[in-house]
Amino acid sequence: MAQLLLKNANTDIDHVELKGFSRSVAELEWLLLVLALLYYVAPDLYVETNLAIIGGMLAYAIFVISFRYLNFYRKESRWKIAIETWVMVAFITWMLWFTGKIESPLLNLYLLVIITSGLTLGKLMTLLELILITCCYLYLGHEQYSNMIFSMMHFSDMMAKFSPFLLVAYLTTMLSADLFYARESLKTLAQTDEMTGLFNRRAFNHLLELEISKAARYKKHFSLLLIDADNLKTTNDQYGHESGDLLIRKIADTVETNLRTSDTISRVGGDEFIVLMPETDLAAAIDTAMRIKRSINEASLILNQDRIAISVSMGISCYPVHGMDRTELLQNADHALYQSKNKGRNTISAAEVRPVNAEEQDTDPSPPPPQVPS
Repeated sequence: MAQLLLKNANTDIDHVELKGFSRSVAELEWLLLVLALLYYVAPDLYVETNLAIIGGMLAYAIFVISFRYLNFYRKESRWKIAIETWVMVAFITWMLWFTGKIESPLLNLYLLVIITSGLTLGKLMTLLELILITCCYLYLGHEQYSNMIFSMMHFSDMMAKFSPFLLVAYLTTMLSADLFYARESLKTLAQTDEMTGLFNRRAFNHLLELEISKAARYKKHFSLLLIDADNLKTTNDQYGHESGDLLIRKIADTVETNLRTSDTISRVGGDEFIVLMPETDLAAAIDTAMRIKRSINEASLILNQDRIAISVSMGISCYPVHGMDRTELLQNADHALYQSKNKGRNTISAAEVRPVNAEEQDTDPSPPPPQVPS
């Protein structure tokens, strides 16, 4: 469930990225039109039919305005960018047909399409774009090459003209792949704790906000379980920080094995973990905490032939009885954890029930809170 929620968050990030790409594509579309217009008005350059050139530029401008600025295609997507690049190929081919075909100076405008595709659409789509451009190139040059006796010299001449497109396509897609890998790596680093592989505080805060929104909409409840290792400092002082890291991983693994697939554990501090339990009231949260406490007490570490006992203190808060927003829920869970520490550690405490306003009565499906066993 948590992976799905974060995937949806990444989808939002991708949408923002696509909006940025879309703005760049719009600028390239207008740049393409300006370059074609500059060629047309430049003196002493070959133009076969003025009416065809003007009609092509007018049709292309109408497409850009309607497709982009009149919201003909509202949702940003890679398919939208792909359609725009196909239209760009068609427009360039049209301009080349009436300005000297493969001998036209406008031939290099195909590079704009290849670069756009390579940076936004990936390797496969760029390969398809390159095949399309190759077909257009061969069609434009079929009259010239059909009248020649094919030889290595003619082949070399054709490849010399077309090789820049292949090189740019290769380099652009390689750069795009490296950028994509770096972006995905940064996403992973931004969401996970390096030592345990669990979600970090940033990812947890996002998951919690999503869970609060869902619970408020569907009148559901959920619980937070804040867990703090009792003997990390002692372990670090006596056996070193590497042993402390082993203790942290042991606690993380033990907690995770006692959770449902719908629950999510995150590491939010040096020795602090928090568990998000959807559709879980206080009684069920206490049962889960007791199960985790027993499992951790039964687990142990062997360090320098010494058996190290493990214990944790826990604090519980529930939505909506202990808070209606992220700050209030986390503060109450932290206060409950502080109570557990004051009771001598290796203890579970629940937050105090907050007063419920009249408007919130219908949102609170929880029964009176049960007592936490000592």
